[in-house]
Amino acid sequence: MSTTLWIILAAAAVTYLARVLGHLVLSRFAYVPPRVQAGLNAVPAAVLTTLVAPAALDGGLPELAALLVTGLVALRGGALVTFAAGAAVLIALRNLPV
Repeated sequence: MSTTLWIILAAAAVTYLARVLGHLVLSRFAYVPPRVQAGLNAVPAAVLTTLVAPAALDGGLPELAALLVTGLVALRGGALVTFAAGAAVLIALRNLPV
């Protein structure tokens, strides 16, 4: 197997483990304080920002166009449609013959 596939599998395993452990830890508490709940609700946006910000700052035209299309589709579409639209634009623009 390639190194990339091993990285993807390791990331999937770590992600699944983090979700299971988070559920196990939070299930021990009968009451989750509102501040903790607000912090937990902000985690997905923070993680997404850390993934998108480097591409927005260091990327070229294909990355910026994909971010723009993804943002526009996200306003009306679901998560899968948004991901597919952004990926399609990025792949198409990166593979344009120049």
